[in-house]
Amino acid sequence: MSNVLVVEQDNSAAEAMVRDLRRQGHNALSVDTGARALRIYRDADLVLLSLELPDIDGLEVCQSLRAESDTPVIAFTRVDEELERVLALKAGADDCVAKSWGFREMGARIEAVLRRTRPRSATSETISLRPLHIDPRTREVRLHERIVDVTSKEFELLHTLAANPETVVSRQELMAKVWGSSWSRTSRTIDTHVSSLRAKLGSSGWIITVRGVGYRMGRADPN
Repeated sequence: MSNVLVVEQDNSAAEAMVRDLRRQGHNALSVDTGARALRIYRDADLVLLSLELPDIDGLEVCQSLRAESDTPVIAFTRVDEELERVLALKAGADDCVAKSWGFREMGARIEAVLRRTRPRSATSETISLRPLHIDPRTREVRLHERIVDVTSKEFELLHTLAANPETVVSRQELMAKVWGSSWSRTSRTIDTHVSSLRAKLGSSGWIITVRGVGYRMGRADPN
């Protein structure tokens, strides 16, 4: 199950898209402006972005998303023209389609983009750090036998740390393994995802910050 953010100014169209995405098994919500999309997109596994927005040009939103993260973006446009698609792809979109798509086609495109962009786990064995269990086959995280709702990137980040629990993983290595990026500069993307994971796991003890280096897996307080 993936979290899809729909960015569309037409409320009726957005509601129809969200409804269909949920029928296809995705978690989906919508926003109607580029500004709101840029505030909340980090919780999404994929952004479905209209290029026609009321406040910020859709291409600018796409460029901002790509500059800050590697969250997959599928852009869509009202005009089925090659130039529009080329501009969207150059702005950082992973795919671009005309607004006249069929919902089944959009579902297939979402799955295709997620397959290309979602890193594959190096092992298929469940990692058990009792009471925390991480299963790469089902991509489930369980804490005290309860499923923890994590995004795709959060899962990959947690799995990368848990696969070698005694090892400090550098920020550069995390960016490369989880986001497929070779960025050498410090990115708040990692910090944001670590903070979110700590909140969802109910303790900062699960992920330890090693100043000036990166992070390593820890253990929560036994309470």
